[in-house]
Amino acid sequence: MKALVWIYVALILVFTLYGGLWGDMAHQGFAYNFGRALFWPVILFPSIGKAIGAVVLLAVIGWLTFFRKA
Repeated sequence: MKALVWIYVALILVFTLYGGLWGDMAHQGFAYNFGRALFWPVILFPSIGKAIGAVVLLAVIGWLTFFRKA
């Protein structure tokens, strides 16, 4: 599990450097490219972003349904 985290961190750094030096958003700052790199799977595979959005939406609806005080 620890190795997977380090692989993900390494991919974040690679994606940040690529985006900051040669990518479409090279004119943006380092922090912008780092923020995009944190969620690189969503950028590379847009369908994952839609799935994550659906899970977040269901979580919010569940929270409002079960934990809202009447």
